[in-house]
Amino acid sequence: MSGHSKWATTKHQKAAKDKTRGKLFAKLIRQVEVAAREGGGDVNANATLRTMFQKARDASVPMDTIERAIKRGTGELDGVRYEAVTYEGYAASGVAVIVECLTDNRNRTSAEVRTIFSRNGGGMSEPGAVAWQFERKAVCVVPRSVAEDDLMAVALDAGGEDLSDEGEVWRVIAPPNELANLEEALRSAGIPIEEAEVEQVPSTTVEVADEATARKVLHLIELLEDHDDVQNVWSNFDIPDRILEQAAT
Repeated sequence: MSGHSKWATTKHQKAAKDKTRGKLFAKLIRQVEVAAREGGGDVNANATLRTMFQKARDASVPMDTIERAIKRGTGELDGVRYEAVTYEGYAASGVAVIVECLTDNRNRTSAEVRTIFSRNGGGMSEPGAVAWQFERKAVCVVPRSVAEDDLMAVALDAGGEDLSDEGEVWRVIAPPNELANLEEALRSAGIPIEEAEVEQVPSTTVEVADEATARKVLHLIELLEDHDDVQNVWSNFDIPDRILEQAAT
């Protein structure tokens, strides 16, 4: 398992804790609202909304809260209008970072994200300076208890490209437009899904081999993730398990 994948798993576990539930709800509701605004409020016709809807339900967001978010997105209810904006930068040791936000004030968010980078050993870069190191991919995380052959058979038929063993889980990777098909196929086959989303998957990684630098990288990423407007943070670090465990404590 790469250090990056292990950190991603740890992050998802942290996000499920009660102390972060309110912030997680707010971010998921924004995602639902924007998906409805961009593709319509019908979950059967809007694949992105269907994915966001399922993520919200999996996180136990109340149904009436999700429905209000959809109505705000379609204009049936008044609400703040959010726009998607992406920032790129580098952490310590040249680790590439992509920050995806939903904001109602682009100037404010840009200034605050830039400050987080500059005060924590990193720096913002121009658009495109980092993105070329990543590929958008649909990723479904499945419990390791599922038999590899069974999972592979379903995933390949649903457009899956790759299956990786990440220790406690499997990661199924597919083209980004196949996420809804892949989710539906896995659920229809009775295969549980722990996470399902379109991710920025790094094509190359940067090894971070010492604990001090690893702490700087992880601290920067945690601060970015904790920002109210930030929806996702993607990076290409590869921290060995031993150092990751020390740095994450």
